[in-house]
Amino acid sequence: MNAHDRNLSSDLAILHYGDGEFTVMRPGRHVICAVTGHKIALEALRYWSPDLQEAYVGPAEVMSRRPDLKA
Repeated sequence: MNAHDRNLSSDLAILHYGDGEFTVMRPGRHVICAVTGHKIALEALRYWSPDLQEAYVGPAEVMSRRPDLKA
């Protein structure tokens, strides 16, 4: 068995979220939204908080988690 043969359906990545980019600390296929608990594929990840080190499915989840960002 090599690295490509393992079961990646539950392959959770560990990321460090920075300003405008993230660093993969442990490879995987997805992260978990801090608000909804839904899986987010790494290639679809667009929203996160560097301050809270959390990922979000979309902008509505960001706003619900971060009310201080509301205008």
